[in-house]
Order: sequence, then C-alpha cells, then structure tokens
Amino acid sequence: MTVAVYLPLEDKTQWWVDMLADLLPGWTVKALDAVTDPSDVHYAVVWRPRTGDIAKFPNLKAVVSIGAGIDHVLADEELPGDVPIIRTVGDDLTQRMREYVALHVLRHHRDMPRQLQAQAEVDWHAIVVPVAPNRTIGVMGLGNLGAAAAQTLSALGFHTRGWSKSEKQIEGVETFAGADTMDAFLDGCEILVNLLPLTDQTRGILNADLFAKLAPGACLVNCARGPHLVDEDLLAALESGQIKQATLDVFHQEPLPADNPFWTHPAITVTPHVASQIDAQTGGRIIAANLKTFEETGTCADVADAKRGY
Repeated sequence: MTVAVYLPLEDKTQWWVDMLADLLPGWTVKALDAVTDPSDVHYAVVWRPRTGDIAKFPNLKAVVSIGAGIDHVLADEELPGDVPIIRTVGDDLTQRMREYVALHVLRHHRDMPRQLQAQAEVDWHAIVVPVAPNRTIGVMGLGNLGAAAAQTLSALGFHTRGWSKSEKQIEGVETFAGADTMDAFLDGCEILVNLLPLTDQTRGILNADLFAKLAPGACLVNCARGPHLVDEDLLAALESGQIKQATLDVFHQEPLPADNPFWTHPAITVTPHVASQIDAQTGGRIIAANLKTFEETGTCADVADAKRGY
C-alpha cells in the first residue's frame, strides 16, 4: 500500500512521512509532492489539501484528515464524491481540548485579562467573581470534543449547558437540541464555547444576532473553526460591551495575518490553532491503526459522514 502525505508546511509533511513510515512497515509512505506515479497511491493523509490534490489519484481508497474536522478536505471543489474520509480522533486529542477549554473558561471566569492589566499598571486590584455554580457556561457542539469539554466544565462546578443539532444526554450538563432551542440555550449564558463542526448551516453562526442573545458582558471561546465567526460582528460587540473578552484559536486565514486587529485588541486572546493540536507521534498511531483496519475491512470507526460535514 502507498500513502501520500500533505501538509502546507514542507517540514511538517516530512515529520509525518517519517512517523507513518515507522508505524506502517511494509507500506510505502511519501510526501504527496514526491509521488511520481499517482496510480500507485491508495491513501492520502492530509491537512488543508490544495484543490485537485486528491483527484489526481485514480486508485484512492480513502482520504485521512489529520484532525477531527473534515471541512478542510471538503473545501476541495475537485474532491471525488465517492472517496471515504477518515477523521483522526482519540483520547489524547480529547484531553488536549478539555485542557484548553478549562484553561480559557477559567481565565474569563476569574477575569485574568483584567488582573494581568492591573499587574502591568502596578495596581493592587482584587477582582471578586461569582463561584462557578453561579456562572452559566454554554458549549455549542456536543460531539466527542464538545461533550468532553462540557463534562469537564460541569466537574469544575459550572452551571453548564450544551447545544447540538440532535438530542444528547450528558451527565451534569443541561442539554438543548435543534434550532428551536437555540434562544433558550443562549439566554443568560455568560461564557460561550464554540465546538461546532463547520457546515453550511454553522458558517457565520457567531454573529451579532447571537451575541445579542447572550448575557451582557459575556465572553467567547472559539476553538472550532474560523469561519464560524463573523469577525466584524465580534469587534462591534466588544466595542459596545456586549462581549467583554474573547479567546480565539481559529481564524478565516491561518496563520493570522500580522495586520489583523485581533493581534493587538486588548480584549482578545489569540492562540495559533493549538487547542487540540495533533502531533505526529500521537496522530500517527491513530492514523496507522485506522489505515490498517480500513485496508483489512473496508471501513473503520472514524469514517466521517461527508454529507453532514463531520
């Protein structure tokens, strides 16, 4: 079996090639751009492939997304419609997201940006906040990552809500399902965490209308996808005070351009898409196991539903 690997950064591609080659003895693993005969390739392991990258392989059995989301694969307008897409998920990735969400929800809960500002001003400024059970946190998206994040916040003592497209039951979390319940979910929410998949229905969902339904002075944590957010609406909501602070891990354009106002906005924390960043060692084991299973059985547990977008 031959595997072609592509990531936008050449050094990262080689990192993954070397890791997968060690984990798949007897298989051939190459950088996608080093493939000389496209008909030899049976699997493509990719992150943000370029338009046409996948279509060039006539004998492709499956595409593997280096990550839980598949929107970056579906963005290829020439993507063959009949090729299965395998997501990369696992306990390590879930743990990373739990850590990130807990960290930044607690930062906003305890108003650490204001505390750090006070330190810079040499100001002994004691900030008193409600205890966690008196703080309402909302998690949008209750898939593997969202459900785990919501459970973590609940375990910390927060009054935790979760919203998803379909009905979910999560211990310690008040759940809402479907578009008809969105307003009730948002009402009174003081910190909103977005972990929705990116689909046509969720693109631009973090907008002025949604912000207006949150508690005044709410905080936002977006660690799903950049196109969920209408950037101008967030800046306006921060200006008006409807949104107090925001943590953004994902953006319309990545890396985030140096002239983007998010970098220097005093109420915005920027992180470089690291909430649940996968490394080659962890991800390689997951991907290698999925490829072996798929080759043996024709499927695996992490095959995504391309029509739903996740």
